[in-house]
Amino acid sequence: MIVRTLADCEQSNRKIVSETWDSTRMLLKDDKMGFSFHITTIYANTETHIWYQNHLESVYCISGEGEIETIADGKIYPIAPGTLYILDQHDEHLLRGTTEMQMACVFNPPLNGKEVHDESGVYPLEAEPVA
Repeated sequence: MIVRTLADCEQSNRKIVSETWDSTRMLLKDDKMGFSFHITTIYANTETHIWYQNHLESVYCISGEGEIETIADGKIYPIAPGTLYILDQHDEHLLRGTTEMQMACVFNPPLNGKEVHDESGVYPLEAEPVA
């Protein structure tokens, strides 16, 4: 059995910080579950270009408000507590935080731990694991 707390993970190298978000990676590839689980904070008044070409992701909004815009068709979907969105087609999108949003995220295949978006909004398929 694996037991971790968000507080403990936030105080470790499992917390990755970028300009528009931070992500605490609570479950990773080396845990051998076939997916990874993260609690991610999207900062208020930000926009992040994301295009997971190597991963599928499901995202559940715990708190805060924002929107997601799919690049292919320009559709905009509001995000509020209780919203789940699923990037089942490797959807290129813009994620906007109107207020700070706390999100629960699941990735398949699982992340190694230190991934950040490249210039195209992509996470690499294999990245450096957390120690």
